[in-house]
Amino acid sequence: MDFFIEGLRRGFHLILSGDADVFGVTLLSLRVALLSTIVACIVGIPVGFVVGTTRFWGRRAAITALNTMLAFPTVVVGLLVWGLLTRSGPLGGLGLLYTWWAIVVAEIVLAAPIAAALTAAAVQGIDPRVRRTAMTLGGGRWKTHWAVGREARFALFTAVIVAFGRVLAEVGAAMIVGGNIRHHTRTLTTAVALASSQGNFALATALGLVVFGLALTVNVLLQLFQGRGHA
Repeated sequence: MDFFIEGLRRGFHLILSGDADVFGVTLLSLRVALLSTIVACIVGIPVGFVVGTTRFWGRRAAITALNTMLAFPTVVVGLLVWGLLTRSGPLGGLGLLYTWWAIVVAEIVLAAPIAAALTAAAVQGIDPRVRRTAMTLGGGRWKTHWAVGREARFALFTAVIVAFGRVLAEVGAAMIVGGNIRHHTRTLTTAVALASSQGNFALATALGLVVFGLALTVNVLLQLFQGRGHA
């Protein structure tokens, strides 16, 4: 217990003293997480909207595939992206492997199905009368979709938050395609894994506290947003 308390004390000291390694890793992680979340939602939310509001052949299979990808092992995603980006792979000429861009690509593959699946579930749960009312009032396809999206806005915002949390906490794929290179591809989670394996419990604790703080901040913002919406 004393060992754990000492680790927390030293971890807080590293954060409050502005340790360069801690803040450098944090900034890189935020850059990767924000960019990959934005792209994943740009791709995933429209896909989920179409799956959730349109009747087409293979729709049930598409929903099953999206739900299955929610639990897809991150190391498998990392391996697949590594195969695409390696020098002998189809995208090897881009030279992205072992850069932070490779981590972004892997995180997009992980987060896009989350955004799509949660969006599909959100719009499916909207009262059908919303869509019928919008169409009755002369709304075209886009206005009808807008009405449904507005009704499901809190669930859609939750999808974005969940996608962000997924990429922020991911470690397996980032380790495989990024290589955990200091000052280049070392994210918060891969740094925690490395520090703990080296016995540097203070640094691992400091980085873990940062991850916890970011997750807590995002969830508090979500609660505030939902509270204002229901006020």
